[in-house]
Amino acid sequence: MDSPFFDVAYRVVAIMVSFACGRQVWYGFVERKITPWRHLLDIYKLVFHRDTEPVRYWVEMGTQTIGMVTCFIAAIIGWWQPST
Repeated sequence: MDSPFFDVAYRVVAIMVSFACGRQVWYGFVERKITPWRHLLDIYKLVFHRDTEPVRYWVEMGTQTIGMVTCFIAAIIGWWQPST
C-alpha cells in the first residue's frame, strides 16, 4: 500500500470532491437553492430552497461545506499512514 500512484489518485479524487462541494455551496448561496450531494442516488431530484425550506437548506449547506473542507485537508495531507 505504499504505492505513489495510490497517493496521487487519493489526492486527485479529494481535490475533485472538494471542488464539486465548493461549487455546490457557492451556487447555493448565489441561487438561494441547493441540491443534495447524493442527488445521483435519489429517484427524484430534490431541491432545497432557502425561503421555503430553510432548515434543510442550511443543513445541506453545512454538510457540503464540511465535506469541502475535509476533502481539502485530505488533499493536503494525502494518504498518510503512520509507520509502526
